[in-house]
Amino acid sequence: MGNLSRREMLQASAAGVAGAAAAALPGSVTLASAPSQDQINMRYQVFNVDNVQHMLSTYMELNPHVNIEAISVTGVDHQEVATKILATLAAGNPVDVGFACTEVTHLYAGEGLAQPLTPRLMDDADEFMEYYADTSAALSETMLYEGDVYQLMDNFNAANMFFNKNLLAEAGLEMPGKEWTKDDFYGMAQAMTGIDGSFGYGWINRFWGSWMPWIFVNDTNVLEEERAPGGEWFWDTFYAGDERAVGRGGGWRWPAPQANNPKMVEALEFVVSLTQEGLTPAVEIGGGTTLLGFFSGNKLGMTPAGGFWAGGLINSGLEPGSFDTQFWPEWKSQRHQLGVCGPWILDGGGQEDQCWDFLKHYKKREIQDALGHFTPLPLTTPTRRSLNTEERFGQTGVENWRVFYDTIDERPDTGPIAQPVFVVELTNIFTRYTGLATNGEQTPQEALDNMQAEMEDLYARNA
Repeated sequence: MGNLSRREMLQASAAGVAGAAAAALPGSVTLASAPSQDQINMRYQVFNVDNVQHMLSTYMELNPHVNIEAISVTGVDHQEVATKILATLAAGNPVDVGFACTEVTHLYAGEGLAQPLTPRLMDDADEFMEYYADTSAALSETMLYEGDVYQLMDNFNAANMFFNKNLLAEAGLEMPGKEWTKDDFYGMAQAMTGIDGSFGYGWINRFWGSWMPWIFVNDTNVLEEERAPGGEWFWDTFYAGDERAVGRGGGWRWPAPQANNPKMVEALEFVVSLTQEGLTPAVEIGGGTTLLGFFSGNKLGMTPAGGFWAGGLINSGLEPGSFDTQFWPEWKSQRHQLGVCGPWILDGGGQEDQCWDFLKHYKKREIQDALGHFTPLPLTTPTRRSLNTEERFGQTGVENWRVFYDTIDERPDTGPIAQPVFVVELTNIFTRYTGLATNGEQTPQEALDNMQAEMEDLYARNA
């Protein structure tokens, strides 16, 4: 975030808005005619403008006085996107409605950039009963920070295992059941390695996915976990009587790093050994494009991914039915990690009431059903349970498509990826030392000892 405080960023943003027109980011598209003097201008951050065309056009038909400028902001990961959004705020080009995933939810909330939605939700509770009844409590919990809700949701992904069924068949293997284990995985990775230059397993160096699933199933995490107090207003209002909501609080906290605890070291030693044994290709930092090519070319047997890969693999040329998915294998536990995505409102931007009205349109089932990342192919997993259907995922040929939501419903300890306010710096530390371990420059123990030292310094500087 540099040296700008929240107040300084908002002051700079206000100055930019007060000009003749705030300069748009590359990829911005105005989806209405030039505004009249009575119209309201809103800037809405998206990943892909095409995905939200229907939602925006239907909203502006109902509200002709609103002019929405959709701004596409992309990056290798959500932390990079957040860095760009913070830069636009500092430059005086704010978004009125942002879009963020779990990795940076607490960044926007903790820095006072996202408006707490608690009073608005309570005032309009009747309008949101159906929305939350259709959404798992585990997903909703990720949107709370210190007792208040800061985002709505439309999609999520838990880290499941994807299988190349062509390589499975060539290795004489079948899809495993839900109760498979780390040892089962290891044997399958060995069997699928070396078939015309193939690798049994592959992963990329990032914060979501990466080797994080092995951290979770080894019954640990890179940061200590605890639940913040509060949130009773939310659970009592929207999840009364829901057993899956019992014990949840005011959101998650990560009070201290524990990067070099023995279970963390054991998990990193395991994934490094896969590379050393030639079961895994070189581990790279990136968004997964290389692994997508390996998988599509029948050179990769297994990889971590969520529902987003179902449609993504079809778009990459794979035939429906040539791949499938399953829970992550059990080690000391079978706990999964997840990330949830949705919109937030800029606090102090001046358009909060209109933005809230827009979010009430956004959460409607028929509107989310038509989002471009759900149709015609599912490119992520809907947070609404009712939108996870055989009709939607069946066209990809994924037989175990129910696993995507079952990871939340059948594995109640599934939890969010760590998301402290200083997650951008944390991610850089995590990926840097992961890379040093996977390329052999440091042993797993050395890398995690150094990771722990830098994370402790990061925590001290943000105390």
